[in-house]
Amino acid sequence: MTEPLLQIRDVVVEYPSKGFRTKPFRALKGVSLDIRPGECVGLVGESGSGKTTLGRAVLGLAPVTGGSIRFDGRELTAMSSRERRGMGSDIQVVFQDPYTSLNPSMTIGDILAEPLTARDVGRKAAQARVAELLEQVRLPTDSVRRLPREFSGGQRQRVAIARALALDPRLIICDEPVSALDLSTQARVLDLFVEIQERTGVAYLFVTHDLEVVRHVSHRVAVMYQGEIVERGETADVTSAPEHPYTQRLWMASPVPDPVAQERRRAERQRLLAVQAEQDQQAGAVA
Repeated sequence: MTEPLLQIRDVVVEYPSKGFRTKPFRALKGVSLDIRPGECVGLVGESGSGKTTLGRAVLGLAPVTGGSIRFDGRELTAMSSRERRGMGSDIQVVFQDPYTSLNPSMTIGDILAEPLTARDVGRKAAQARVAELLEQVRLPTDSVRRLPREFSGGQRQRVAIARALALDPRLIICDEPVSALDLSTQARVLDLFVEIQERTGVAYLFVTHDLEVVRHVSHRVAVMYQGEIVERGETADVTSAPEHPYTQRLWMASPVPDPVAQERRRAERQRLLAVQAEQDQQAGAVA
């Protein structure tokens, strides 16, 4: 079996509480989780369960007070801020809100080029990479001259995905990336996540409150409740026959999908992938 790309072992995250002699609030209570290369692990739970905190701990944005987080054998919790910034080419993030995660005063071209120029990529090479990224997320090439406010929510999230892909990361933390979108847009963006993973081999930690979302994109799923993982396993097993009472409540609260619409989306995704493969083959023959 492939060695894990990300290894989380007994991680504890505590935040100071207000008041004299008040115990700190323990947001994570000894959480362990593995993600293999090219794998999508869904992390599901209600608001306050600790799932977003775990993603932030991996990114170095939450105070890890116990346990270990290792990426490709390197201990992240022992790294300095400078060393963590150097991990930006390997670990990226797509945040929940596409309306606030993009700088409103920058053009899309500048937003996508920023992580490249920060790594001393030349101007022409950066422009070529930006054009490639826009093609990957199916946005028109003239997007480079436009501002975020000129795009819909789904299009803005595509820009955020493109920005996360700019440095060819090996892991992307997806923090509720479709929860701010309407249902039809959610489906298209989820299909895009799946297509990108199949093409690039990037791994995802996919944080969400919706079991139907993780069923769509994840290979395995872990369910969080009050700072602990209460159930984990293959996605098909956990979402079709959940064992823990909390997972069962989550599943019952999920909307029932339209099987006809689901099959149409799957067929359309396969068609698009086939078209993309044919185009790539033709481009290779020309080259």
